[in-house]
Amino acid sequence: MRPLGIFGGTFDPIHNGHLRTAFELAECLDLERVLFVPAADPPHRPVPRVRAAQRLEFVRAAIADEPRFALDDRELRRGGRSYTVLTLEELRAEVGPRPLVLCLGMDAFLGLPAWHRWTELTRLAHLAVAHRPGFAPPADGPLGELVARRLAATPGELAAAPAGCVFFFAGTQVELSATELRSVLETGRDPRYLMPEPVRRMILDTGAYARPGENEG
Repeated sequence: MRPLGIFGGTFDPIHNGHLRTAFELAECLDLERVLFVPAADPPHRPVPRVRAAQRLEFVRAAIADEPRFALDDRELRRGGRSYTVLTLEELRAEVGPRPLVLCLGMDAFLGLPAWHRWTELTRLAHLAVAHRPGFAPPADGPLGELVARRLAATPGELAAAPAGCVFFFAGTQVELSATELRSVLETGRDPRYLMPEPVRRMILDTGAYARPGENEG
């Protein structure tokens, strides 16, 4: 069975950096699908600027033309804090021994020790970590120890077991963040070429990221 990728986040809003990373990971790891899992209530980030249902629709529009991408709304349906370990437990119960690959940026990986039950993640899935500009893999501490024990040198190691490996992926470095993109939108600049065109149109039509008060009157 080919691995199943899980790509979570607030997607506030989704942009081309997210999509390019997921696409390259799907190709590199031969993922059958990549599930985009928007977080309803992220425990380690500020409250999302846009409500969960609207972010979900932006993701749906963004991934519509890529057959390997799929939308998974379980964290919105589940309610409460969007803990990744709970999502992985549910998926593991659904897919049995199929390899699961949790796709992370390096910045998220470096913050893992603050995540709920983070030491259980590699029991449930592999971790595929995409390099991000300005971040480096840990050499010591609990994450350094995790890498020393679990490092996979080739994508094939992830396909050969249901979970347990850490794989670092040096893909295209897209220097774009949702924070930067929100700033573009809040200041009235056009986000063309920073996000998929259907999402751009939806955001501009709804004024989802306009400064408070700009859509009133």
